[in-house]
Amino acid sequence: MKTQFNGMGMCLGNLSQLSNAVTRSISAENPTGGKGIGGMATEGTCTIYSRELGRGWKISPSIHVAGKTSAVLADITGPGVIQHIWMTVDPHAWRQLILRIYWDHEDTPSVEVPIGDFFANGWCVRCNVNSFPLAVNPAGGFNCYWEMPFRQHARITIENLSSDLIRGFTYQISYTLTEVPDEHAYFHAQWRRSNPVKTMQVHTILDGVGGLGHYVGTYLAWGVHNNGWWGEGEIKFYLDGDQEWPTICGTGTEDYFGGAWGFELPQGQYCIFSSAFQGVPQLIQPDGLYQSQQRFGMYRWHVMDPIRFQQDIRVTIQDLGWRSTMEGQMRFATRQDDIASTAFWYQTEPHGPFPALPGLNDLEVI
Repeated sequence: MKTQFNGMGMCLGNLSQLSNAVTRSISAENPTGGKGIGGMATEGTCTIYSRELGRGWKISPSIHVAGKTSAVLADITGPGVIQHIWMTVDPHAWRQLILRIYWDHEDTPSVEVPIGDFFANGWCVRCNVNSFPLAVNPAGGFNCYWEMPFRQHARITIENLSSDLIRGFTYQISYTLTEVPDEHAYFHAQWRRSNPVKTMQVHTILDGVGGLGHYVGTYLAWGVHNNGWWGEGEIKFYLDGDQEWPTICGTGTEDYFGGAWGFELPQGQYCIFSSAFQGVPQLIQPDGLYQSQQRFGMYRWHVMDPIRFQQDIRVTIQDLGWRSTMEGQMRFATRQDDIASTAFWYQTEPHGPFPALPGLNDLEVI
């Protein structure tokens, strides 16, 4: 049967609709995603455990990534669309492993993010996330549902920046081979860090983007370096030639992430939450010993309200809190916190150059 539906844009409303799209999935048990060749390995990370069972019994469910090397997770000839990515690895590796995705044989990646930050877990401490495009489930199960179309080719790699062997990296990448209409753009994600944010300056979440597209999400790993409330800063979106003044200006950090009044409960405590499009699912508190600072993980997905740009976009956030005087009068004060951001957006190719990713020491959670 020849159908019109290409299998993209999946939702409950079209789940019963037939399509000629072809489903495939890549894992360590089927590294190419080829039809009818899964589970054929005779050697793998679990060879010793399946020695009494033989071929087909979970011989190669994962890979080891040697120090200072990269592994190709997926190499797919299109057209098609990646629909689900699942991964897991020890939390100590979440800032050591860099996830990169390349579209249509491009030389530079459209996605370049430490794996933990990509999945809204930037602090190398497990945190569950219950959102629409990303879900992180016990214990450290990373799930991504961002739709990622490509026309010619898709390549996904993971780089181990450390000198250590990282064992048991496990993954599953599910995709469909289908025609991709012209109006579908390419998925992008970029990581940046200011540690600390310089006095009287802002943290830049995204810059250097040119073309037609729309911004779809922000994740922040925010480490507090000062006492007092830290979240008065405004997020600003500079669109299509904006210079000094933005087109979209937020009213405060907690407001942008869907909360209010400092995310505080009446008892004077922070309230973590995780919802479909907004959340502060992670709060790491001082323990009186080695954990000396408060740290937060926050996400905002613009799924129902994408921020569209025709030519370019720049996104910044202020690091702003309060200061009291001897007279007890409050006033705003800039801060010097540790802010690591991941920006998510779609755009036409080619994309602009990304800033150079820092080395392992500057990626490290401090």
